[in-house]
Amino acid sequence: MIKALISIMILISCPVYASGIVIDVQGEATGSITIDLFEDIAPNHTKRILTLSEEGLYDGVVFHRVIEGFMAQTGDVQFGKISGTRQRVGMGGSEYPDLKAEFSNINYDRGIVGMARSQHPNSANSQFFIMFSEGSFLNGQYTVIGKVTSGLDVLDKIKRGFGQNGSVLGEPDFMKTVIGFE
Repeated sequence: MIKALISIMILISCPVYASGIVIDVQGEATGSITIDLFEDIAPNHTKRILTLSEEGLYDGVVFHRVIEGFMAQTGDVQFGKISGTRQRVGMGGSEYPDLKAEFSNINYDRGIVGMARSQHPNSANSQFFIMFSEGSFLNGQYTVIGKVTSGLDVLDKIKRGFGQNGSVLGEPDFMKTVIGFE
């Protein structure tokens, strides 16, 4: 009884760690990117990211849209596998339904992670993007789900795309594995 009480007291006194993901990036960029997820800001979106990570669905998914000075987008678990044809990459999602927007007042600064969506605000599903630099014009329009806490150097090395839409030609960098933590 006393040991149980002491254990509870220790747990209560310890800081609460946020959930997150660790992305093992392969390609021109090699290394890990750690993202702390904002489950208190966007609980449904962060739950989706963790679910897809736990199911291994992000493993092998390419960074298909990478725009210099803006962001790197990935997460198309339907059409974005490195081993697939990738003709429709960026057009897919997951088997789960789209999510209702969870907008916040967090500024889109360098390292902020947001959910990609179509023109409809409630259409985010599995794709997400990581900011290379500030992009306040996205504030209040895309759900913020987290922030890079380590690996910005890896992010900066991800192969860039071309043209206005940032499509990556040839062999893109990809998420070899994505592991969730709580």
